[in-house]
Amino acid sequence: MKKSPVINIVATGIGAALFFVLARYVAIPSPVPNTNISIQYGLLSFMSCLFGVVPGALIAFVGHALSDFSFGWGVWWSWVIASGVAGVIMGFAAKKIDLAGGNFTTKDMILFNVYQGIAHLVAWVVVAPILDIVIYAEPVNKVFVQGLFAAGANIVTTAIVGTLLCLAYAKSRPAGGSLKKED
Repeated sequence: MKKSPVINIVATGIGAALFFVLARYVAIPSPVPNTNISIQYGLLSFMSCLFGVVPGALIAFVGHALSDFSFGWGVWWSWVIASGVAGVIMGFAAKKIDLAGGNFTTKDMILFNVYQGIAHLVAWVVVAPILDIVIYAEPVNKVFVQGLFAAGANIVTTAIVGTLLCLAYAKSRPAGGSLKKED
C-alpha cells in the first residue's frame, strides 16, 4: 500500500520525536562504556516496516542526532549514520510485509526479525565501528566491543518491542479482504 507523501512526512516527524524521547529518557545503562541498551529501535523497526525505507532512515538519523545533542557530548556522527543505515535496512521489510493491511503472520514475524537482525549487525558491527575508526580515530578493539554489544542488545530489544508493536498494530486493523459488501 503506497502512502501519501504527507503521511510519510508526518510519520517521520512523529517517529523521530518518539525515537528521541525513548533514546533520551529510557536508555538502560550497560556494562560496556558509552553504550546503552536501547528500546527505540523496536519503535524504529515498527515504523520502518509500516512506512518504508526513507521514513525509516530519517526517523533513525534525526532521532539519534537529537538524542546525542541533548546529552551534551555532541553528535556522534558515526553512530547517527549507523542508525540511519539500520532504518534503511528495516524499511525494506515494508515491501515484504503488509502490516498496514492488518497482516502479521508467523512468517511475517520471522521475516521482520530477520530484517531487523541484519540491520543491527550491519549498522553496529560494520558501519559504526568503521566510521568510529575513520572519523574519530577510536581504538579498534573498543569500537568492535561496543558494536557487538549494541548489535546483540538491539536485536533482542527490537525482537521484543518491535514484534509486539507490529502484532498490536496488525490486530487493530481489519485483515485485508475481511470486509465484504452486503447485497
